[in-house]
This record gives sequence, structure tokens and C-alpha cells, in this order.
Amino acid sequence: MAAAPPPAPPRILLAGDAHGRLHQLFKRVKSVNQSTGPFHALLCVGQFFSPEAAEGDSLPGDVADYLEGRADVPIPTYFTGDYGPTAPRLLSKAAADARGFSPGGIQLCPNLFWLRGSALFNLHGLSVAYLSGKKGPGGPGCYSQDDVDALRALAEEPGIVDLFLTNEWPTGMVNGADTSNVPPQVLDPQGYDPVVAELVAEIKPRYHIAGTKGVFYAREPYVNDSSPHVTRFIGLANVGNKDKQKFIHAISPTPASTMSSADIHVKPPNTTVSPYLAPAKSVPVEDTTKRPAENTDLQYWRYDVKRQRQGQTNGSLLCFKYTSSGSCPRGSKCNFRHDEEAREHCQRNVCFDFLNKGKCEKGPECRYAHSLSEEGAVRDAKPRSDRRRVESSCWFCLSSPDVESHLVISIGDGYYCALAKGPLVPDHVLVIPVEHFPNTVMMPVESEAELRRYKNALGKYYEKQGKAAVYFEWVSQQSRHANLQAVPVALSKAASVKKIFHLAAQRLGFEFSVVNPDGDANQGRELLRSQYDGKSGLFYVELPEGTLLLHMIDSSEKFPAQFGREVLAGLLSMADRADWRNCKLSKEEEIQMVADFKQGFSEFDPAE
Repeated sequence: MAAAPPPAPPRILLAGDAHGRLHQLFKRVKSVNQSTGPFHALLCVGQFFSPEAAEGDSLPGDVADYLEGRADVPIPTYFTGDYGPTAPRLLSKAAADARGFSPGGIQLCPNLFWLRGSALFNLHGLSVAYLSGKKGPGGPGCYSQDDVDALRALAEEPGIVDLFLTNEWPTGMVNGADTSNVPPQVLDPQGYDPVVAELVAEIKPRYHIAGTKGVFYAREPYVNDSSPHVTRFIGLANVGNKDKQKFIHAISPTPASTMSSADIHVKPPNTTVSPYLAPAKSVPVEDTTKRPAENTDLQYWRYDVKRQRQGQTNGSLLCFKYTSSGSCPRGSKCNFRHDEEAREHCQRNVCFDFLNKGKCEKGPECRYAHSLSEEGAVRDAKPRSDRRRVESSCWFCLSSPDVESHLVISIGDGYYCALAKGPLVPDHVLVIPVEHFPNTVMMPVESEAELRRYKNALGKYYEKQGKAAVYFEWVSQQSRHANLQAVPVALSKAASVKKIFHLAAQRLGFEFSVVNPDGDANQGRELLRSQYDGKSGLFYVELPEGTLLLHMIDSSEKFPAQFGREVLAGLLSMADRADWRNCKLSKEEEIQMVADFKQGFSEFDPAE
């Protein structure tokens, strides 16, 4: 029997700044869809709403017709340009009314979705990352540092991002391109964003889509540092522009997750070097030298971001990215020093802090050498298999300088309990292994017994408040330090937890398996431990009645990192708290919350 042909790749329409001209945009979409469709989705970048201010209760542009049901959006449409005079008024209500998780968009009306903040989501098999808003002083319509940091973290995850959506164009994008036929708007230095350039250089998408410059421009594909695939940049003009510039464009990319290695490595004849690493002249791909593979330390971006926030940008400090990997996507724009000699020392396992500051505060716990001589480096360095630099910068290791010890509630032998950073609800806590361990499922048997005691104690504490615990854990191949999340829900909502997780799973295209139909939570964890071999990712949730729902995550699957929290935010009608970054507290508030928890928990605390 012949094998079934592979599914056809999704067909996607791209559009530039709508400026509120939705009737004109969707009329064109309908025409294109009828003549050359069907298309699966429309992705809009640039300013989506009208640049005109509203008068009274009226809304400029055509948006009211769609939001109030007088007109229909023809195909699923996603937009990132959430700014303009009327945007805050429209979108604040949408955010308040939103339910559940929103990486794939907050629905404003049927088929119209607002991509808020930054995230990565799956669209018909395509991995889509986006940065909503524009650069600015902050507030509505401007992206935040947290939005940028979240994308930097996603850039370290495995897999290839198919599409990256931004509103503004990346600084330096024309470097290395053939400028003989480039429109003058492209050469205008206005409207470029250096932050977007840093992000695209790190994310390395196959397609980068942007708006805001009022011109259509498709750059030649360019190679990416330390990645096999090329990136294509497409800039789109405004809807209904007077110059008849192209404002809608169709693509049909095969998802990278389904492509063969040979297809991913294909480089068209006109491919150039990366504009973010090369000088501003065209260089044949064959002449570029291969750089060493990038270091996969998941904390490099946090390290540099933290120092930039502290104002340590005078160029005297070393760039962690360059020192550890030999390349830096920020290039000449980097605020830190690119020192080749330091890079060579780092390759010989010399401690970065020692190189950067002349001393290492970790002392004997550091697994790296504290000597610039080759003999000293060999003498001081520990075997590679024993080195865990990641532990020194881990947010959950109690010995790490980065741990926020004021969040700790209780410390046992194998586990400790801490207040969640940006808690969903006041008593949202984490149960965390004391040792640096990637998941709780494969912890030693004696530690499992202690975890059971902590769960029993939390159950009694929540029960005293008329609540029940929901536990969940996401385990990926990149998991660094395990944390089992415990979120209390009112007993009146406990029966709905199972239903909402099943509905959320259906929305993402999978079904949970039930580990322990009889509802014995302890037996469920034993079954889970016996079934899991540590070679794949998984997400599981323990329902209030003790049933465990399990989803094994395929290596090519893009699973939302905040899935459990987002689902419970929907159940609790707290959509605005689905992202922990929206729930940050001052240190004083955190200390008070921990003190309140300890006072009520002390009679149950297994560590006391």
C-alpha cells in the first residue's frame, strides 16, 4: 500500500500597516482567497489601527463594523501593531475580557486575534514568534524589556522558528544586500530598530516580516551564524497606499519541523552573509568562514541584560556572548568588550567572572580555572562532565547568588518550598529540589517520599482555606532545575479543572492520557516515574481529586512553557495574570506574602 503523500504546506498571507482601513484590506484578502486560495491565515504587521483620534463614542476607520458584528473577517487574522490613538481603549477591554492562555492571540471578534507582548506559538505547523508594539518610552503600544527578554530566552530553545513578526525594521538589514534597486525609503535611516536587529540575529527565523516603513522590500536571503538555514526578510507597505506599493504578500513555507536536513541546508544562488555580522558590502557565501558553534548556556542573555540595566555599559566589561562563543549578534553595537585573548582563555576553561572582574565570588564551588597560565588552568579546572556553570546562575539553586532567598518558605532534605515569582494567586508556591535536578519525576525514592509529605501539608493548608491544590510540571529536554507548581483553587471550581485542561489540550491539538483512573495520586506518580525514561519532554497536571493527566511532548512539538498557568488563569477568570511578568510584586510585598504563608503553614510544615 502506497504511503500517503505529505500534507501540503500552509498558505499564509502577509499584510503591512492597515491604519484602520480594514474594509479595503479584507476586500483584497477575499479577492486573493477566491482567485488563488484558500489561505489558512493572514498575519498583519505595522500599525493596525487608525492614526486618527476618536471623536466621542465613534471609532475612526472600519474597526467598529467588525467588532460590533456588522462585517465579517474572512480568514483567521493575527496582528501585532497594537498602537494608535484608539488602540488602548479597544485593547484594554479585550485584555480584561480574555480567557485562558494567549500566546496565539486574544480574540477581539470572530477570526481577529491580537498578538500581545511577545511569544512563540504554533500556526498550522509553523513556529511563529512575534514582538508586538513598537519601540518607545513604555506604556500602551510599546514593547517592554520583559517582552524582549522573553524572546531572547526563546531563542535558546531547540528548533527553528519559521516566522518572526515585528512592526519595525531591524537596524542594519540592508548590510551586504544589493542596493542597486533598493527603494529610497529602505535607505532612509528612520524607522529602524536596533533591538529588533539583536533579536532577529539571535532567533534566526526562516522569514522575518515587518511593516512601518511604507514600502515593499524583499531582501536577498542571508545565512545565519551557526545555523544551517537562511533567513528571508519581507517588508510590507501600508494598506491602500497612494504609491501602489505592495501591501499584501503570499507565502507557503513548509514547517521546518517536517523538512529534511538537506532541504533546510539549501542556499539560493543570491544568498548573502548575515547583515548583522558582516560589513555593509556583498560577500559571497562561499567566502565566509565558519564560526564555532554557539555556547548553549541559557543564562548569557540574562547576564548581559542584567548588567545593562545596572548601567554597566562603559565597555570595560567583557561580553559574555562573544567570550563564550566567539560571536555576538550585537556586533559593533554591543556595549561590552569583545576581547579575543579573553576568548582564548575561556576556551581553556578559565572562569568568566575571573576574566571579567579579576576575582570569582563562588570560591571553591566554582568548577572553572582561576589562572591565566595554561598550567594553572589545567590544574584548577574540573573535568567537563563535572562542570556545571549553569548551577551558579540558576534561579532555583539555594547556593546560587541569583536565588531570591526571601521567597523561600520551608527547606527540607531533598525539597524546599518557595513563593512563586509573580504568583497567579496569593498562595501559589513551588516545590523545588534542593539539588540541581531537571525534573521531579526522576528524583531519588527518598526524595519522592519527602515530596509526598510536602504535598500532604499543602493540601491541609489549602483545605483550611476552602481550597484544593492543582499541581503541574513541564519537563523539556532543556529543563535545568525542576519546579513543581502548586496553585490553590476554590472548591467550587475544583470540579472544572479537568474539563478546562482537556479543552485547552484540544485547542493545541493533543489529548491528555490518564495515568491513574482510580485517582490515587501517590500511585499516579509511581506509574509516571516507571513510564518516563527521561528522553522526551512531558507535561502533567495533578487534578484536585488526585488524577494525573499526562502529555508526552514530541521533540518537534512547540509546547507553551506557561501552559499550566495560562489554563488556570482562564479557569479563575484572571486572563490578565496568565503571564507572570504582569504579576510582579515589590520585594516588600513578597516578604509580607511569604510571612503570611509561613504563619498559616507552620502547623503543617513537614520541615519543622
